[in-house]
Amino acid sequence: MIERLRARIAATCVAMLVAFVGACAHRTTVVLLPDQDGKKTALAVKKDDRELVLDQPYAAARHTAFGLRPYTSSSDEVAAKFGPALAAQPHRAAAFTLYFAEGTDEFTADSQQIVESVFSEIARRPVPDVVVIGHTDAIGSDPFNDALARQRAETVRAELVRRGVAPANVQAYGRGKRELLIPTADGVAEPRNRRVEIFVR
Repeated sequence: MIERLRARIAATCVAMLVAFVGACAHRTTVVLLPDQDGKKTALAVKKDDRELVLDQPYAAARHTAFGLRPYTSSSDEVAAKFGPALAAQPHRAAAFTLYFAEGTDEFTADSQQIVESVFSEIARRPVPDVVVIGHTDAIGSDPFNDALARQRAETVRAELVRRGVAPANVQAYGRGKRELLIPTADGVAEPRNRRVEIFVR
């Protein structure tokens, strides 16, 4: 479940790196947009026997009646020509991690400060889709940790619903100590494993 969710988030992020935009049947433009995380990206554009590699932000290729032509676009051109199409895209997926005091469903002091950021991100989306996954460290039995992880996830879910997120838009799951962020031996306390991961789409 979690790996599928992460794969979907990664696919969404990659799809948003590139804008494929068409003007008419005779001319299509491909523009490589800057990655929002600042990572280096590239794209190959091919027509007939010609291929262009776009590997810089705003590098562009135009299909014309005379073949494939490279050029350099700009943020102003992208906004002017394709602003409405880009604005219509869904918000990028966001992920948050909140940590808990040992053996409880109470946030650590640092995580309390992050909670408002989670609610702000959800509020930006007209119809948010939220997945909350609770985890524990390796202290305690499997049944205890399964129940505690689920309780942590349900605590976060209840607060989201209390703040106005529709119950049907928030799913909560508990993974116990099955997916440790920091691998440890059984019985070892590790604060970074006592967490809830929140994925907002």
